[in-house]
Amino acid sequence: MSLVELIAQADERGLAASGLACLDRCVPLLGGDDEILRPLWAALADSGDWGEGLEVARGKLASGEEGGEAALLARRMLEAAPADRSAAGLRVWADACSVASLQIHRLLDPAADAFPVDSRREGRTEGMSPLVAAELRRQVAVLEVLASHGAGGLRRALEVSTEGRRVLRAVVSRRARGRG
Repeated sequence: MSLVELIAQADERGLAASGLACLDRCVPLLGGDDEILRPLWAALADSGDWGEGLEVARGKLASGEEGGEAALLARRMLEAAPADRSAAGLRVWADACSVASLQIHRLLDPAADAFPVDSRREGRTEGMSPLVAAELRRQVAVLEVLASHGAGGLRRALEVSTEGRRVLRAVVSRRARGRG
């Protein structure tokens, strides 16, 4: 099943986790640490206060202009997160986060191809660069594990996200060393 189809079929929790996982993997671009979005993950696990956790995260990841286009896309993901966990708002956000995260990975990968991100989300994956392909796999994995296991899949979704965050942090670090 394509990523677009998985997002279309996801429930509220799956949509929130999908968008949050995309944002979580991009936190290194915003200067955030690994724990900054934990309260939002916890809110998904126990129906805690998503809106309050979101405001705290926004405050800690105060917007700035540094970081270029990739950081700007990550900031937009955070700013666009709905305070209300309704399926309609979350579906729009999860879809936008998916596109933005793939675009971020594409911007950071010197081997990235010229194919539109939307075609990748629909399943056309031939010739994808490794960084973008891995991000696409992570997005699919998060949605599949939550569709299969509900709230019980949140731990695995977080593990997938943490792995992706480490990869992106390494890419950002490598790029900074190359420029400095």
